[in-house]
Amino acid sequence: MADVLNPDAAELAASLNAASDMFASMGFSRLLDADRKAGIVRLEFDALPRFCHSNGQIVQGGFVTAWLDSSMAQAARLHAGRPVGVASLEVKVSFLRRVGPGKVVAEGRVTRMGRRVAFLDASLFDAVSGVLLATASSSALIEDA
Repeated sequence: MADVLNPDAAELAASLNAASDMFASMGFSRLLDADRKAGIVRLEFDALPRFCHSNGQIVQGGFVTAWLDSSMAQAARLHAGRPVGVASLEVKVSFLRRVGPGKVVAEGRVTRMGRRVAFLDASLFDAVSGVLLATASSSALIEDA
């Protein structure tokens, strides 16, 4: 887990640890940053060779979608300021570049949040070069946990 520098990140890190099996299966590496007020979460994932097809060169799109969806859900959970569940109603992903093995950063953002529905977006970047690899937008149902 990341060195946690702010209270928002510390709170989120604790909840991510509680779901560690699921996140580990997606290659979750660490929490990079979290800002409750801004509704932004940055998560680092390892794009492992076992997630790839085409002779181990291209990450299967479901992993890319899961990384983006997870970052959006965590941004919504944090921004809500109360224990909530986040259920995706729809997710649209645009694959902009090939995602190969290595580290990636998923940044999830709350665009607008009501009491029951949130509008979210996310970007996936190569962790080394900073190149934008994919984007997503989503609407989600917010339910008290």
